[in-house]
Amino acid sequence: MNTLKKGLLVGLQTTWTLGKVIFPVTLIVTILGHTPVLDWLAAFLAPAMGYIGLRGEAAIPLVLGNALNLYAGIGAILTMELTVKEVFILAVMLSFSHNLFIESAVATKVGIRMSVILAVRLGLAFGSAFLIHLLWSGGQEIAQYGFVSSSAGPEIHGWLNMVGDGLWTAAVGVAQLALIVIPLMILVQVMKDLNWLQTFSKWMSPFTKVLGIRENTSTTLASGLLFGLAFGAGVMIQAIKEDGVKKKDLYLVFMFLVACHAVIEDTLIFIPLGIPVWPLLIIRVVTAVLLTIAVAYIWNRLEKQEALKRKEATYGN
Repeated sequence: MNTLKKGLLVGLQTTWTLGKVIFPVTLIVTILGHTPVLDWLAAFLAPAMGYIGLRGEAAIPLVLGNALNLYAGIGAILTMELTVKEVFILAVMLSFSHNLFIESAVATKVGIRMSVILAVRLGLAFGSAFLIHLLWSGGQEIAQYGFVSSSAGPEIHGWLNMVGDGLWTAAVGVAQLALIVIPLMILVQVMKDLNWLQTFSKWMSPFTKVLGIRENTSTTLASGLLFGLAFGAGVMIQAIKEDGVKKKDLYLVFMFLVACHAVIEDTLIFIPLGIPVWPLLIIRVVTAVLLTIAVAYIWNRLEKQEALKRKEATYGN
């Protein structure tokens, strides 16, 4: 009973911490979605789309997916006649970079710089799109979408209705967060009290060792992989308090998760677009592993150089 009580309390505290970020960001972005602002942004980006193999109007799903969520981006794709290659490029980009404002803002609550998150996610999105455009000559046939409704919701007019819709969407977003975070925190607490967490960390240790991070980040890694970046952040907030996770491990875990999180949901959601989803999943996982290993290697080299300089300075004096 004490375990459940403690887990519930931690879950409520984490929901409150993340909710304070998610609610206002969702409110603002939802209201902007009812204004011409996102269309203006899409029009501004349209001339650059040709460099990554996309037509100008493809900027619309990119803007919607990044400003709102994957569902908004996919809904926009379903209204367009695009080739398989174009849809695949959009899917890869949106896999790396979606729900940008909320997920980046949540990461800052853990101690990650927003500039780092934005640079990595947008860099991966546009870098992968450029490489696919350059290396893949196939996929020129028109994409055949699955049985998915592409109809938009009722149009909302008037600032009062826009604000009301924003408040409702933000409240639902926080409620959904609570429905996942609270049971997740209770589960983590149960695993801790029964010493399952140590066993789980040992199972994950070969993988975390390859990535160059410590075992105590394994729960965060698994949570982010299964449930998403925001929920991984929720677990990490608690891990920082209880497990003494180092800043280096913190950044490395989030390097991995910004490239590859919520892999089941984020992969299955693209099936109706008529594209091969296995290559999409493989690209995300391989990119996440290579990116994290590369950052860990560079970080270790810099640490060794810094230690050598301090040693030389000590002996020099």
